[in-house]
Amino acid sequence: MKQEFSLVVKGKEWVELQDEAFEKVNKKAKIDGFRPGKAPRSAYEKKYGKQDILFEAADMAIKKEYERLLTKEKVMPVIEPKVDLVKCDDNELEVKFIFVLEPKVELGKYTNLGVKKEKVKVTKEEIDHRIHHLLEDYAEMIVKDGKVENGDTAIIDFKGLKDGVAFDGGTAENYSLTIGSNTFIPGFEDALIGMSKGEEKDIDLTFPEDYMAEELKGQKVVFKVKVNEIKTRVVPKLDKDFFDDLGMEGVTNKEELEHEVKHEIEHQKEHEMEHVYEEKCLEAASENMKVEICDELIDDEVEHMYNEFMQRMAMQGVSEEMYFQYTKAKKEDITSQMKEDALKRLKYRYLLKEIINVEKIKVTDKEAKARVKEMASMYQVDEDTILKDVSLENIKFDLMYTKALEIVTNNEEKKTTKKEEK
Repeated sequence: MKQEFSLVVKGKEWVELQDEAFEKVNKKAKIDGFRPGKAPRSAYEKKYGKQDILFEAADMAIKKEYERLLTKEKVMPVIEPKVDLVKCDDNELEVKFIFVLEPKVELGKYTNLGVKKEKVKVTKEEIDHRIHHLLEDYAEMIVKDGKVENGDTAIIDFKGLKDGVAFDGGTAENYSLTIGSNTFIPGFEDALIGMSKGEEKDIDLTFPEDYMAEELKGQKVVFKVKVNEIKTRVVPKLDKDFFDDLGMEGVTNKEELEHEVKHEIEHQKEHEMEHVYEEKCLEAASENMKVEICDELIDDEVEHMYNEFMQRMAMQGVSEEMYFQYTKAKKEDITSQMKEDALKRLKYRYLLKEIINVEKIKVTDKEAKARVKEMASMYQVDEDTILKDVSLENIKFDLMYTKALEIVTNNEEKKTTKKEEK
């Protein structure tokens, strides 16, 4: 939903605004022969022209009108308004404000939606797979005799030469390379297979055409390699030593481990199923409601999602520039893929917000403080630390949405009595 307002300033009011704007910009002006703020307007305009004065006057008028629209007209935009400067000259200022307001929501059916929860099942294959990964986590690297095999870790010295000259980044000593990890350019790791400890070898390779370093793209090189040591991963067996190292309470044999692992997988699946169930309920309820969400709201939500995505990348040590360099993608590629999810998020948000209004959902200080206590226990910090990052009002806000979600996910059909059936 959009609302437009026009602002026109002319005559004496516009002249006075320009005079006030001149006093403001003149304080920062540097004009020979005058102290800051003391130059006459004619001298200022001779050096700088009128544009800065007009734009400053327009900015002042826009800020004043914007404040008026918020306080007097009670306009409540949900995102930053669009401000179009239609006209700005000596005689007149004309500005158009376009506000995006909250869309009107007409709820449909939002409870007892007939969505069914899937039952959690855990297969033997899933249990075996989890135990396999657990054993892999406890695997040890031991020195081996013999030759390098796929999956082994070779401790090597290497020196890369291009036209007989060492190139940057192509030399290392005692480098641990897991064969099959594809850490090096194609052909390097395969060439190490079959080598023995102490063996030296020249490996002729060609760098890929899409290699990051421009000077090495498609170039033929020679790597002089020496194998210093060979290590292999030894996966433990399900014996007493392993269970002692595992230190899992109540787990001393394979059967007990399988039981514990099954319980963990069930808990994980139940958590995932709950999210799937909530999503299906929200989807069903949002399909039953009527709401028009404009492109500006979607674009704003996409921008929030994009920033969240880049923050997650930054936490993993990947900057925005690095991400685009590695993926060869563009911002538009990512944001275009986010639009569908952005629309879905907005629909769910306005659905729950309207349910809060209709159901008159409230959250007391006592409930909010209990939630703070719960969060403090979860993150193992004191309650004041939680309240430094998030206010009690925000806690209440989140709890109201949680209550609204509980209403949506309530799928207990009312049982009709024989009297009601008649």
